[in-house]
Amino acid sequence: MDYHEIIRKMIGPINPVGETNEDNRRFENLKKTTELVDKLIYDIDAVIPNKTRVEFSMKRAGEFADEFFKDLGINE
Repeated sequence: MDYHEIIRKMIGPINPVGETNEDNRRFENLKKTTELVDKLIYDIDAVIPNKTRVEFSMKRAGEFADEFFKDLGINE
């Protein structure tokens, strides 16, 4: 089981199905999922300044985080 599967199992499904009570639960799951994603994006963003460091491991992490954001169209 990978992290994605674990989180989906913990939070629950997010896709609405057209039944009000179930969709209300799934909407709450969607809010929890987006809150988690927001925090993870913040964590990744905090690594980007390291791309200008001289230490190889710090620079590598910063460049990787920056490239991830560029791939998402966030940090152009």
